[in-house]
Amino acid sequence: MARRSPTTRDPTLAYQELGPDDIIAAVEGLGLACDGRLLALNSYENRVYRVGLEDAAPVVAKFYRPARWSDQAILEEHGFALELAAAEVPVVPPLAHAGRTLHRHEAFRFAVYPCHGGRAPELDDMAQLEQLGRLVARIHLQGVRAAFHHRLRIGLESHGEAACDFLLAGDFLPEELREIYAGLCEHAFTGIRACFERAGTPRFLRLHGDFHPGNVLVLGEQVHIVDLDDTLSGPAVQDLWMFLSGNRAEQEPQLARLLAGYTSFRAFDPLELHLIEALRTLRIMHYAAWLARRWADPAFKLAFPWFNTRRYWDEHVLALREQLALMEEPPLAWREC
Repeated sequence: MARRSPTTRDPTLAYQELGPDDIIAAVEGLGLACDGRLLALNSYENRVYRVGLEDAAPVVAKFYRPARWSDQAILEEHGFALELAAAEVPVVPPLAHAGRTLHRHEAFRFAVYPCHGGRAPELDDMAQLEQLGRLVARIHLQGVRAAFHHRLRIGLESHGEAACDFLLAGDFLPEELREIYAGLCEHAFTGIRACFERAGTPRFLRLHGDFHPGNVLVLGEQVHIVDLDDTLSGPAVQDLWMFLSGNRAEQEPQLARLLAGYTSFRAFDPLELHLIEALRTLRIMHYAAWLARRWADPAFKLAFPWFNTRRYWDEHVLALREQLALMEEPPLAWREC
């Protein structure tokens, strides 16, 4: 089949067909000389590649999925990353070319970043958890200085109700589970509301939003924070709870070390601990709907072959039932180190 001209390529189809020629042409359009070496990096929402350059360190090129974010939302992400970098928070910000960080090539929107190597942090390393707590606090010190206007605000409507409505409107759920799922969502929404009520009025600020071990690179003594693609507004605890693992007895010492680091830079409201299981529930619901929304993308069928099977939906329903119980339990205890 003949390749469509740049002016007629549909952005969604072009994105699915993104190839080496597109990547190299886009990067070289910024005046960078590629050496032909490309390596696809682990990313599903966007297409991300390590691009080798002649006589220079490689860069990372991120091609944005069409119609997910507006240009304004992407520029808010970039602006926040640059603001953090200017405050010497070790994030990886986009590189500017001709004063711009968001670029276009044919049907594609993309950004280019410095390339940083590293490994995921070790969550059983308490000193590293404390270091991560300090980094989160430094992000939040900048996060309270301004507000987002084009990014999401985490909550029941954006991450819970929208997910439930999408799944019930489609044909993903097995027919015999639809009524069960609808009722389960209503119970979950009640539990989430109760958690937010117990938390009082948590302050919302600009966050990383998707802060988990996969978005932290550790290289020797250096730690870099990557991928602010899901940056949003929310309570501070959203950037902390995903580093907790294991049962309650295991999580509480982890929490203590995270908050020991955090509170060395910024105060933390302990009422936000009531939100952890509510936020976990919202993430579980949002994740299922995210997979469903992207299921037409062939890359998702390859990466998540277990999705949309009866076993997946049975496990999803079970996970939500477990969250109903967890949201009724007392929050994790914070014992200061």
